[in-house]
Amino acid sequence: MQKILIVDDEKSIRESLQMILEYEGYETLFAQSGKQALQTLEDEPVDLVMLDIKMPGMDGLEVLDEIRTMDADLPVIMISGHGTIETAVESTKKGAYDFLEKPLDRDKVLVTIRNALRQRKLSKEYREIKEKVETDEEILGESKAIKDILELVKRVGPTDARILITGENGTGKELVAKALHRYSKRSETPFVEVNCAAIPNELLESELFGHEKGAFTGAAARRIGKFEYAQKGTLFLDEIGDLSLTAQAKVLRAIEEGKIERLGSNKIIEVDVRVIAATNKDLQQMIEDATFREDLYHRINVIPINIPPLQERSEDIPVLAQSFADAVCKRNGFPKKTLDRETLKVLQTYEWRGNVRELRNIVERLVIMTRGNKITPNDLSLIAPKKKGAVDSIIDSADTFQDFKEIAEREFLRHQLEKRGWNVSQTAEDLQIQRSHLYNKMKKYGLEREE
Repeated sequence: MQKILIVDDEKSIRESLQMILEYEGYETLFAQSGKQALQTLEDEPVDLVMLDIKMPGMDGLEVLDEIRTMDADLPVIMISGHGTIETAVESTKKGAYDFLEKPLDRDKVLVTIRNALRQRKLSKEYREIKEKVETDEEILGESKAIKDILELVKRVGPTDARILITGENGTGKELVAKALHRYSKRSETPFVEVNCAAIPNELLESELFGHEKGAFTGAAARRIGKFEYAQKGTLFLDEIGDLSLTAQAKVLRAIEEGKIERLGSNKIIEVDVRVIAATNKDLQQMIEDATFREDLYHRINVIPINIPPLQERSEDIPVLAQSFADAVCKRNGFPKKTLDRETLKVLQTYEWRGNVRELRNIVERLVIMTRGNKITPNDLSLIAPKKKGAVDSIIDSADTFQDFKEIAEREFLRHQLEKRGWNVSQTAEDLQIQRSHLYNKMKKYGLEREE
């Protein structure tokens, strides 16, 4: 039952509100003065306060100031028989949810209370979700490399400096980008992510800058681009090395001038966006190969952050592995499972080509497949079960030569995509095939990244 504190020096008002609220199923508490109200709030929790402005001793606005220092989120509805616009404005500036004039209208009182309590519930849920997300996205590690990165994030996060994050697939480049945004002055504004490797070149410019209706075949309506969505916030260009030279030129202009144009339009749109970029490619080599603009490289690389592969910071594995285990248990309602010291030592000897992403997947498998609450070295056989060779498996599952070819092609492409973190552009380039051809094969075989 939700509890409401009624603060008013008039007994008739207190009794009238009590009758209305208790009929609707609320529990009521009373205070005849501001001092008594504050004492009540110290003694027990309430869900909402109805506070009279004109009272002997402390008036309602003074009490409101004190309530805000005690609980910034507690909804307070101000009531007064001498209401003026100035008083209402001052009340809301001090943090009151709403202002009601006497004589109080029953329906208006109840609607205002319901809305205030609903808003408080939503605010609480938002904070809980935000805390959970930030915990899930926390950068963990005991290595000097990770500690240095965290220190750098805290130092440069509050600035508007552009940052280039480099590292292998699965090392946590996105986590670092989000941490930079959380530490920035833009933390309450959008964080917008674009995976440049996952979008075909012919669509990427539209994704970034938007387009007008009719700008190209299939452009049936105006579309807002990511630069506009990120207005006043942070735009994270993941795998920036996959941008075409044309898109690179437009991104450079957007960074230098703070201006963009939607495709099919000559209208200049001003944008205020902090750009954070990431790549697993050697951009300096790409500059020498004339596939990446040197001027853009210098624009995005004001502050470089390199994340070393997991095998170079094995001291991070114990804290990461246990954190992933805890998260899996919590998500699935399992009792807590721990990885014993010897298990962690064995995990530290692995190569981890997929870096932190691979470690997370392996730990999840261990937690789900292990029966006991302690994961021992004997359980590690669960993550690498013995099986027949790949060719033998394909032969067994194929009935015709065509089946054999298609199964082999599908598994080969899956392996190559996983090896490169599902970077389609990089995979196509390394396999020396057209990216559109690879997309068609992925569609044919239903190949898609598992989250």
